[in-house]
Amino acid sequence: MAFNKIGTYLEMIKFQHSIFALPFAYLGAFLAEMRVPDFLTLFWITLAMVGARSFAMAMNRLIDREIDRRNPRTAERALPKGHLSISSVVVFSLISLTVFLIAVYNLAPVCRYLWPFVVIPFVVYPYTKRFTWLSHFVLGLCLGLAPIGAWIAITNSITIEPFLLGAAVLCWVAGFDIFYAIQDMDFDQKHRLYSIPANFGIRTSLVLTKFLHFTAILFLAWTGVRLDLGIFYFIGVFIAGVLLAYENSIIKPNDLSKLNMAFFTMNGVISMLMFCFVAIEVIFRRTGIV
Repeated sequence: MAFNKIGTYLEMIKFQHSIFALPFAYLGAFLAEMRVPDFLTLFWITLAMVGARSFAMAMNRLIDREIDRRNPRTAERALPKGHLSISSVVVFSLISLTVFLIAVYNLAPVCRYLWPFVVIPFVVYPYTKRFTWLSHFVLGLCLGLAPIGAWIAITNSITIEPFLLGAAVLCWVAGFDIFYAIQDMDFDQKHRLYSIPANFGIRTSLVLTKFLHFTAILFLAWTGVRLDLGIFYFIGVFIAGVLLAYENSIIKPNDLSKLNMAFFTMNGVISMLMFCFVAIEVIFRRTGIV
């Protein structure tokens, strides 16, 4: 019974999709000082990411529970179906926030003053779809804060490079969230919710996604130039660009059958591959191979 309950919580926050988010933070952590962070620092960064993402997802489910109940695609989620109570999800949110704060207070001192700038967008995001189609970009900001936060956690300072990484992630995430919103386009229009597909149609959404993903690659390349990174990093950027181009090519205005593959599979592959090439670049540079 307890394991079933845990499984319900993990499904609520889509814990398996952490593969999207964690590599973003690790990009910032590895590139901050061009070295592999020590185990304890990496542990606290990981715990901060897990706590923050769990809090964000739980708040999203709480705030959107009535919308989810009316949407056929989301009506089977735990809160609309009554598998979890509102009070239990509130408690889960507070525990997740506490985990995040404990991790933050074990990282660089400046993080103790900056953490509200991470938490506030998490709470604001679910409401944005009620009044603006810019909601995709707010979600992008939420995940784009990951490499920025990890960089600051390592260096205890603020420079331009992590913000270039954050901008890359923002564009990347906003683009695939526009993909994801296509499947709710009719529902959003009917219930007066805002999204780029609902407001501007599928064709415009696909064009904008291509532009955002191209821009993400430009920001990644700019980061590499600023940090004077080597061949392995830019191979990773090139592969990410090719995979993003493929992701965009398989979604057609008249054929959305591969939408879930583009959203769930490709983005996980891309984020992991990008992190792997960053790790190789850092390790080889530290050992003097490049």
